[in-house]
This record gives sequence, structure tokens and C-alpha cells, in this order.
Amino acid sequence: MFIVEDELKKLPDSPGVYMHKDSLGTIIYVGKAISLKNRVRQYFQKSYQNDPKVRALVSNIAEFDYITCATEIEALVLECNLIKKYMPKYNVLMKDDKTYPYIKVTLKEEFPRVIKTRLLERDGNKYFGPYIDVTAVNRIVDLINQIYPLKKCNMQKFGENHRPCLNYHINSCIGPCINKDCKKEYLAYIDEVMDFLNGKDRAIKEYLTSKLEMYSGEKKYEEAAKYRDFINSVKSLSETQRVTMTADRDMDILLPLKTKTNTMIALFKVREGKLSGRETIDLSDEIGSKYDELMVSFIKQYYTKYSFIPPEIILGREIAESELIEKLLSSYGRRVKITVPKRGSKKALLDMVRNDSLNLINSVDDRIRENEEKKKKLRNELIKVIEKTGVSTEVQRKELRIESYDISNTNGMDSVGAMVVYEGYRPVKSDYRKFKIKTVEGPDDYGSLQEMIYRRLKRALDNSEGFIKLPDLIMMDGGRGQVNAALSVIHALKLEIAVVGLAKDDKHRTRAIVFSDGEEIELKENPFLFKYAGSIQEEVHRFAITYHRGLRGKSVKKSILDGIKGVGPKRRNALLNELKSIDNIKKATYEELIKVDGITPKVAESISKYFAK
Repeated sequence: MFIVEDELKKLPDSPGVYMHKDSLGTIIYVGKAISLKNRVRQYFQKSYQNDPKVRALVSNIAEFDYITCATEIEALVLECNLIKKYMPKYNVLMKDDKTYPYIKVTLKEEFPRVIKTRLLERDGNKYFGPYIDVTAVNRIVDLINQIYPLKKCNMQKFGENHRPCLNYHINSCIGPCINKDCKKEYLAYIDEVMDFLNGKDRAIKEYLTSKLEMYSGEKKYEEAAKYRDFINSVKSLSETQRVTMTADRDMDILLPLKTKTNTMIALFKVREGKLSGRETIDLSDEIGSKYDELMVSFIKQYYTKYSFIPPEIILGREIAESELIEKLLSSYGRRVKITVPKRGSKKALLDMVRNDSLNLINSVDDRIRENEEKKKKLRNELIKVIEKTGVSTEVQRKELRIESYDISNTNGMDSVGAMVVYEGYRPVKSDYRKFKIKTVEGPDDYGSLQEMIYRRLKRALDNSEGFIKLPDLIMMDGGRGQVNAALSVIHALKLEIAVVGLAKDDKHRTRAIVFSDGEEIELKENPFLFKYAGSIQEEVHRFAITYHRGLRGKSVKKSILDGIKGVGPKRRNALLNELKSIDNIKKATYEELIKVDGITPKVAESISKYFAK
């Protein structure tokens, strides 16, 4: 049994990290201390519990644990890592920003590409973002790939007889697949691209201007006009840079924002002395932390997560432990200063972004209010649909749970089912499910739907993890037949769930909501519901098709390669890992095949003969 007073006596008088846990053993708070003995003891002293946040935390502490460290900076690094790992309830946390896009420069590849991604990984590649404006990301990526002849395909190895693609022939790619000597020139382009993405547009403008002058001098006016347009596009993407500093400095300005419903950090980026962009990062702040804790928590989490740390971070007020945090950030590569300007150009810049932040708070509140109104309207419309099915609508949830199902197969082969889930407007991708159809043979969509829905609902009744929540409404991809097929399973399981179908018109667009008796609601009369139902129907169809194609591709790969003498699962996987596709394996020379791990001369000969038939 854990007795707090006894455990407090055992705490060492040394630096370290402490972890408070609740009655279930879940870590609810992580902190660091110069002296574990003194710091942890404070939580259980009444004089320290004046802060409502501390009172709420202490009331939930059932036990604590700790890890000793040699120095305070070591403790700070460990604290950051543990907060990222456990995401404790009472720490100020950066909310997951996976929905925002990044621009990724694939530096781990011999010839890097510039692409958009929503997945941030510590994989040695360079990420810029996250960006709030998806359209701007697409414009930037497209512009870069138009200006510079960079590789667009994801192939990494090229055979001796490799033919360049169309991009090479239209001068949109420098052609590293056939010209390895271009590497130095290619990497110089990548350096300029990364400067541009960091807000430093001087090099890209000089490059474009030199091209413009060259083509103008050669009287190639069409090409010159293209580069003139590129220069204008670069300028338009930089027009948010409203303030110029006295020196070409890189810095970030951080300001906390509290709206009626959100806690955020506004991050203003200054690159080469110019204000080049603003991000807002939502924070999970359970009770309402003070300025000091908000800023310290954010700086530690944000700058230890991203690869670029500017040499200066500007704040509106002093924070505790600023020197210690400077040491932590400086340990990642170069010296970092945290400053609070009192006068001069930096103070002017800080005042300007403060003003911008006040406008941002108002716009965020307006947007939240609009979203709440849309959510309320959607809920009312969906409840009307549920009532029309005859199912009781005593729904307690603020946002209704909608599930949609679809079947995908090729002439009855590799038949699969897909389930997507929405809570109000929001797709809940963690609740999406895939089903391999097991009991139905041939192209029987009704039978396949019934099997999938039975398995999904039976797991809910069995309290299987990930299936417990039941939907308020099921939207079937199909008409009256699909609706009644689903209802027969629901009634057999003695459940009551509203089910409707989504019928399409001749142009494959969502046309109507269909009920079990064949009655329809034409969606053109309700644009609001039309857009919502259409997005769900497209999403479940996409999810089902993607899953089916993946399975079908695997079965094709398996059947072709397994027919070759001497090629078992291990060699099959080695071939696919090295050469990437069946088509590349077919085209591979004998010399390329024997370079693959595990492929002997005899097996290479068998592969060549097999595909030569």
C-alpha cells in the first residue's frame, strides 16, 4: 500500500523528474525538480494548494514515482520526453496537429523531393509547418516544382535501361534517373528551396531574375514571361511580410491567446528580418494555467519537436527558468536567446503582433460561434431524419454518431466491407473499421453487408474494445434494398438503430435519403444535408475501394511471384522491397536480380525465364 507520508521521507535531495499518478496508476502530471525531496513535498502542503489547478491535481494523486538525474538540464530533457510519451492530463499539452499539412523535403533520398504531407516523423527529412492554410501549401509546392526541375516520382533505384518519364521530356525534371552527374546542381536547387521555405526568398528571386534576363536576351519572350510570372507569384506569397527589421535576423514571437473556449499560442515567424507567417497552436489546458506555466510548457514541447529553432525567441513577459530553457534549446545545435524587448524595433514588432493577436481572438470567437450554429443545425436535421424512421430520438450526445457501410469487390473476389464513423461534422478515423467478408461467396452485396453489420454489432454486444459505441444513425451506401438488409440484422439482434440509404443519380452524385418503405427525401431541397450526406458517401466509398485495391494488389503480387521456382515468401519480400513493383521485377536484368539479398544465380535465372515466357 502506498502511504504518502512514508514515501515523501524516501525522496532524495537531488535533481530529477517526478510523476503523479491517479488511483488507476495513470500518470496525470510530470514535473522536474532541482530537489525532488523539496518539490514533491510542496504539493501536499496546504499553503501550496491555493491555486485551484494544484488543488484539483492533488485531489487526484494516489501515488507518485520519480527518476533521479545528474543535472537539472538532464531532468528538463527527461521531463519533455515523458510529457510527450504519457500526455498527462494536468500538464499543459500541445494538441495533436496532424490534421494540418506540412511541406516535406525528403533529404534522406539521394535526390530529394518537395511534397505535401500530414504525417510528421523524426526520420531525418526536413519538415516545414504545420500550415493552417491548405491552399497556400498546395500553391507553394506547385510553385517550387514549376520553378525548379525537381524529381516528382518516388522511385529511388533505376535500372541501366530505365527510360525517363514525361517530366524529363518537357524539362520539368532534371532527370536524375539517367543523369547521375546532375547531383551537385540538383542539391543546390534544394538548398535554395529550403531557404525559400524558411522565409528567405532572396536566392529564389535572384535565380528567377537571371532566367528572365537570359531568355529576354535570347528573345525567347514566351519563356521570359513564364519566369516573370514566377517572380510575381513568389512576391505574392511573401506579401504577408509587413515589417522589416533593421537587421536580417531570424526569430519567433510567442503570445498566449485565450478565447471564450480555447487556449492557444500565436507564433509569429520572422525570417531574414521580415514577418513571414503566423501559426496558432491549440493547447489542452484542463483548468486554466498561468502565463508562466503556459509559455514554459509550450516552448519545451514545441521546440524539442521541430527541427528548426531560431536563434531568438521573443516573449511579452519574463518567464521562470528562461536560462535553463535556453541551455536546453541551445543543446540542439546553436545558441538560443529568450528575450523580452523593452524598446526599439523588436518592441515595435511585438506591439504590432499583439494588436494582430487581438483581432485573431475576435475572429476565432466568431468562427467558433459559426461552427456551433452549424453543428446545432446539423444535429436538428439529423434528428428529423431519425424521427422519420420511427426510432426513438432521446439522444443525450451533443454530437450524433453516424456510421456508414459499403462493400467493394471484383466480380465477387476479395470482397471487403468498410465502416466509417462521423461525430457531427468530424470523421472519427480511429473508429473506422475494415472487414474481410468470410461467409459470402460471389458478388452478393446484400449478404456481404449483413455479415459486416452483424459482426460489427455483435462485437458491441460482446463489449469488444473499439466497437462498444453504437450509432445513432446508419447511412447505407445504397437504396431501399441495402436499408432493409441492414435492418433485418439489427432486428435479429434485438437492437433499435435508425437506418437510411443514400441513393445516387445518373451522374453518381448523392441524390436522396431513402427510407425502408421506399420513401425519399430529395436532397436538392436541403443543400445543408446534401453536402453532409454526400461527403459521408464519398468517404465510405473511398475507404472501401482503397482497402479492396490493397488486398487485390497483394494477392496479385503473391500469386505471380509464388509461381516461380525457388521464390518463397522471404525472397518474394526481398524482391519487392528492393525493386518496388512486379513491373520492375519483370524488367530487371539478370545482374540486377542477383544483387537482391537472397537471390542466387540459379533463382535469378528462374525469374528471368519465368517472365520471358
